[in-house]
Amino acid sequence: MDSMTALTNQLGSETSPYLLQHSQQPVAWQTWGQQALDRARIEDKPILLSIGYSACHWCHMMSADTFSNHTIAETLNDGFICIKVDREERPDLDDIYQTAHQLLTGQPGGWPLTVFLCPQTQLPFIAGTYFPAEESHGRVGLKDVLAKVSYFYRQQHVEFRSLREKVRQGYEKLEVLASEKDTLLNPAPIDVALHHLLRLADDVHGGFGGAPKFPMPVNLNYLQRSYEQAADPATGRHLLLSLMKMAQGGVHDHVGGGFYRYATDVHWEIPHFEKMLCDNALLMANYAEAWSISGEPLFKRTAADIFKFVQRAFANGKQGLYSSVDADSEGCEGGYYLWRFEDIEALLNDGELTLLTCLLGQTDKHNFGEYLHLHFDKTLVETAAECGLSYDQALAQFLTLREKLLQVRLQRPQPHIDNKVLCGWNALWVRALAIAARVFNDQEYLTHAQQGMDFIRQHLWRKRRLMATWQQGSAKHTGYLDDYAYTMDALLELLQVQWRDEDYQFLINLAESLSNNFYDQQQGGFFFTAHDHEPLIHRSKPLVDSVLPSGNGVAARALLRLGHLAAEPRYLAMAEATLGYAWMGISSIPENHVSLLLALQEFFDAPVQVFLLGDDVLAWRQLIQDQFGSRVHCYAVPSNAEFYPPEIMSMDMGQAVMCVQDRCLPPYQNVAELMQAIADQVKPAEG
Repeated sequence: MDSMTALTNQLGSETSPYLLQHSQQPVAWQTWGQQALDRARIEDKPILLSIGYSACHWCHMMSADTFSNHTIAETLNDGFICIKVDREERPDLDDIYQTAHQLLTGQPGGWPLTVFLCPQTQLPFIAGTYFPAEESHGRVGLKDVLAKVSYFYRQQHVEFRSLREKVRQGYEKLEVLASEKDTLLNPAPIDVALHHLLRLADDVHGGFGGAPKFPMPVNLNYLQRSYEQAADPATGRHLLLSLMKMAQGGVHDHVGGGFYRYATDVHWEIPHFEKMLCDNALLMANYAEAWSISGEPLFKRTAADIFKFVQRAFANGKQGLYSSVDADSEGCEGGYYLWRFEDIEALLNDGELTLLTCLLGQTDKHNFGEYLHLHFDKTLVETAAECGLSYDQALAQFLTLREKLLQVRLQRPQPHIDNKVLCGWNALWVRALAIAARVFNDQEYLTHAQQGMDFIRQHLWRKRRLMATWQQGSAKHTGYLDDYAYTMDALLELLQVQWRDEDYQFLINLAESLSNNFYDQQQGGFFFTAHDHEPLIHRSKPLVDSVLPSGNGVAARALLRLGHLAAEPRYLAMAEATLGYAWMGISSIPENHVSLLLALQEFFDAPVQVFLLGDDVLAWRQLIQDQFGSRVHCYAVPSNAEFYPPEIMSMDMGQAVMCVQDRCLPPYQNVAELMQAIADQVKPAEG
């Protein structure tokens, strides 16, 4: 390699929207790869690793204020090798260096993530997030950081080695903590986690903790499952309160549908305006399932609004869905979504304006600077009574005024959309659609769910391996644990709505690929990257939930369900070993491991399975769903099926078989007898 040749910005040939956003900057950005890493090692230059994503507001700020600064760029190009990474394309790198940020600073990271690496080892020694070019509002400027890093690296070798070693030891400690486990599993952490979550609950505004406030759909799913198991009033009350307050709040887009990433306040009033496919997928499932136990019309309407938003904003015409909508438009955070109240007054008639004003309640008409962001203080039921309208009249009027606002908003300059199709996030969406199709008995949701799964199978399944992303007609990056776990989870939900041989076969193939490429045969659990992935400084097995569910938690539960469905003890054994590997974390801080706890719950109390064979008994599935919900997994296998579980082989057409744990009861040919047998095993759904 000719180390004398000056590096130039290499991002122009990339497809990632985030990388392309930095392709015209004076910084000589490189992509992560052996060429850039070798250059850093040979020239003995520290690596500046910058990780972000295209919808991130503070990534835009650092791009405009810092990386477009020619003085900063000159310093970077002279003394550093600068590598830019899209965290949605490379979640493996993001996971490793977010952990490093925590180890070095004692604080959680975020985006943009800014890390300085040793060129010889790729171990980090300085980490931060957003840096302005110059010191501003108490934030140290990158100009000063670069001078200190250069001096630190060149002169203070003892301290440099000490920090580098601190990170190395931190990674090693994480592995030791996870492996020092008591493999004697017990269900105690399940209730402990629920107790801790309810202790963190905001009993007034819903959700958990203070500002900034994330919806945390993983925690809400845990409340849902816990309530279904025990019907505890406090659990159900907080679940429904949280979903109600979020649906009314400004974290929900009342004009275009869908949810923003998080709220900046405890009231859910003012959001951070980016929208992500993954968040909306998880929340759509939350709202659909909560409707099944409450019948609350707002929940059904909110699920439908999410669906319409995703199809309008993210659909690419090939059934795969884009990943995110930017927080900014025309250089202003949230500008696309904000209103001047006088413009609303000019747009609506008197009745519509009265209804909207009642919905807003005490909300200031200028709650975002001189603008208004819609945040409803009352429900539509309460507003209808206040305005002297029936609920149907109020709903019709609301839908009309919303459509007026939407048509005006659609004429504004659109926020940037990241057009990457991410396998795992698309699988989360398929799962949400399948749940909504089952709960609402809705064919449109089912059609879109099956189309989404067909896209994953046809475009992201290559040589019996999943790919992580798809863009401009081609798949890139070998898939990660989450891609497999989320896709398996989606298939298990989809098969309960309509059995397709290709879905069951795909599910088995994914389980085998997951086992062969990710499973740790020595200690149990699944690595985030495959066994043949490029070697990195740390190979993690993620156990803790974030806004997204833990890949190990989802994989363990999916394998438990599939193990019972396919009568395959290997899958059950892998799930049990994964729980054993994670036991120290589960038992120490259970509320941080709720996806694993959902698997633990099913390990001790597997849902009842019902198999229906033949076209004449397919209609029984809806009866079972309506009465028992998710406490029963029902698979209705049509007469023309050719690929099915072994339980089916001993059945005759027009029969039903119920299985409890690993024991299957004699067949039923009468629906009333079947329903009574199920009721003897599980409690009916609360309605």
